[in-house]
Amino acid sequence: MTSSPQGKRFDWKNLRIRLISAFAIIPAVALAVWLGGWTYTALICLVGLLLAREWGRLVAPSAPIRVGVVIGISVLAVIVMTHLSGLATQNGWDHPERWWMATWGLILVGAAVTTLVARNLTAKVPDAAYGVIYIAPAGIGMVWLRDMPEGAEWSVYLFAVTWWTDIMAYAVGNVLKGPKLWPRFSPNKTWSGFWGGLVGAVLTGVICLLISRAFDQNFTTIPWAMLVAFITGLATMGGDLWESMLKRRFGVKDTGGLIPGHGGVLDRVDGLMFAVMVVAVGRLLQHWGLAF
Repeated sequence: MTSSPQGKRFDWKNLRIRLISAFAIIPAVALAVWLGGWTYTALICLVGLLLAREWGRLVAPSAPIRVGVVIGISVLAVIVMTHLSGLATQNGWDHPERWWMATWGLILVGAAVTTLVARNLTAKVPDAAYGVIYIAPAGIGMVWLRDMPEGAEWSVYLFAVTWWTDIMAYAVGNVLKGPKLWPRFSPNKTWSGFWGGLVGAVLTGVICLLISRAFDQNFTTIPWAMLVAFITGLATMGGDLWESMLKRRFGVKDTGGLIPGHGGVLDRVDGLMFAVMVVAVGRLLQHWGLAF
């Protein structure tokens, strides 16, 4: 009976680079979350454009700029419309639901336009269109979550849980090693890292809530914070595995080289793109009175 392959030795140098990169980004993200409004939306727009650029390079090596620009414009339109839809809801504009319908409809329009452009450029048409479908909903979730009541607290919770899931999964997995999680698509991830990431997620969720209570900002309950954090941890690692499969599909190691220790922007936010949808649903259920 053969045993599962073991993880490689711990890479302290890479962990140090990853932590430096992460903590270099934190001040900009924290400031944008605190300010909210168009400042935060502008940050999400910037990230969306960078993701579109990387996706264009993946699916259209012969015409990365043109495909990336079309995807970027589509994503940018969706994110801006999300913010306008939030303003429509908050300020009591006529028929705010129409703004939200238009927001989601823009994803389909953007995917259709990208398909036409990619077809003319002999790019990978389904993959190019998927770029809009992959990136834009995460942008909606990020902006919507911040625009909701207690949006700053929930946004900090999202970033903290996602980042510490990633850090703990990497650290615990490399220290304890053990059987690999899914060697076919991600040869360096281990089961020990998986469980370490989940523990890190739940602990971080509780810590975020306790810190908020210290400042009289009780944005949820401890059981709900733990449950949402647990599922968010799963989504974070699921997003990471999904991106690993995508990179295998396109035959690349990293989506870019913008962030030391991580590669491209997509390499950094792959888990966040999945996690934000979980936190947004958790926040929505609480808004509807279905949390506990």
